Amino acid sequence: MDYVYVTSMVCSQEIRFHIEGNVITNVSFIGGCNGNLKAVSKLVDGMTVEQIEEKLKGNTCGRRPTSCADQLCLAVREAYESMKTA
Repeated sequence: MDYVYVTSMVCSQEIRFHIEGNVITNVSFIGGCNGNLKAVSKLVDGMTVEQIEEKLKGNTCGRRPTSCADQLCLAVREAYESMKTA
């Protein structure tokens, strides 16, 4: 299933990815720090929701209480939970 997540309090506007079971692929960020977010996308490709959360949850950016990586954690968890209730 393809999923789009609208971010909050970060430079990127949205995160797009594919989720099958609990495995995440094809991550792309719209907006934000292009080079860094391309790297994050490549690094998490094929990881499970839990693996992504373990590595990235709680990361902050400057004075913000969140980051694009932290927002990715929220996005994949939301997608996973919505699949379970569908």
